[in-house]
Amino acid sequence: MLRNIRGMGRWMPYVASAALIVVFAVVVGLIAVRSGGGATEASSSAPSPIVPRISVSPATATEINPTTPLTVTSMDGQLTTVTVTNTGTGTVVTGVFTGDDQGWHSTEDLGYGVTYRLIAEATNRAGGHTRQQVTITTIHPEQQAYANLIPAPTLVADTGVGVGQPIVFQFTEPVTDKAAVIQHLNVTSNPPQPGAWYWIDDQDVHYRPEQFWEPDTTLTVSATVYGLDLGGGVYGAENNSATYRVHDSLIAKADGAAEQLQVFDNGQLVKTMPMSLGAPGYPTHEGIHVISDKQPSITMNSCTFGVCPGQPGYYREKVALDERISNDGEFVHSAPWSVGQQGNSNVSHGCVNLSPANAKWFYDHFGLGDVVEAIHSGGPPLPVWDLYGDWALPWPQWQTGAGSAAHH
Repeated sequence: MLRNIRGMGRWMPYVASAALIVVFAVVVGLIAVRSGGGATEASSSAPSPIVPRISVSPATATEINPTTPLTVTSMDGQLTTVTVTNTGTGTVVTGVFTGDDQGWHSTEDLGYGVTYRLIAEATNRAGGHTRQQVTITTIHPEQQAYANLIPAPTLVADTGVGVGQPIVFQFTEPVTDKAAVIQHLNVTSNPPQPGAWYWIDDQDVHYRPEQFWEPDTTLTVSATVYGLDLGGGVYGAENNSATYRVHDSLIAKADGAAEQLQVFDNGQLVKTMPMSLGAPGYPTHEGIHVISDKQPSITMNSCTFGVCPGQPGYYREKVALDERISNDGEFVHSAPWSVGQQGNSNVSHGCVNLSPANAKWFYDHFGLGDVVEAIHSGGPPLPVWDLYGDWALPWPQWQTGAGSAAHH
């Protein structure tokens, strides 16, 4: 009995061990199964590469101003291509990438009323790739206005302009927001001289210095009005710029009391000519005139200022060597018919009459921007709005005209 019990006691550890082995195997199997399931799940849900994001500015939901730069930015990656195409013409808009290739911006203005297609692509080192396409449309103005320069730069490229020449931007449509436009007009003079803008009317804005320009001045002029709202539904059609050169100072002083024309070159009296100014019924405007045009001959017609056929004083005659000094029919010109009165009486219809020889000398030396000042003429002051009546206004008054037009 004792032996059996001992025998049993001798086998129990083995039985227990076997049981433990079975339990252990089951547990290990369960762990293995659980671990295997976890490994499979992790393998099937590995994180995908980060995809670059692309943003385009300005927002494409509304029409944009064509001068607004287009900007493309990539987050979490680098831009590989950016293409902006005019959908109507196929023209591609120029642009540049930033140094890190995470940005791009356009480098030219867009057009009015145009639709563009922008395509951008970006990648990153993780293998992510993004392609984005958007449509951009620009505003379509009701009207556009050009800012034309007077005098035309090509007209005076070889000769330069005189010391009295105002710089003129003439808009092809009326300007309502004059103060805004002034902020986009610029004149730089070398050597520097103070100057200011003045609106003569709703379409013409003039710039002049406080005093006459210094000889040999260089004037750099610009109007950056493309895309600018000029008011009243009118937008600037394009920018405009030019460079002018001011030549020597040529000033003629026409004294109606002495009936003499004195010519000063850089302040020195170089010539005196007998002349005839406007008769008492047609007096020459008093004050500083500036030559705005010159023609070898013009057919002058008194009907342009109200004296028409059948009325006393009517004339229609071809006149030689003409230099316009106002829009009111005043010229310096050759007048062989009044040589006998030149130097002793004023008999013209407001013009400066010279003999053919003196008119030839004057025509050969004087040009656009040069000055003719009439004194003791008996006429009213030249109005500021009469083409280049700019110098009729004192400097403090001239400086007040940047935001509104003169009324006349």
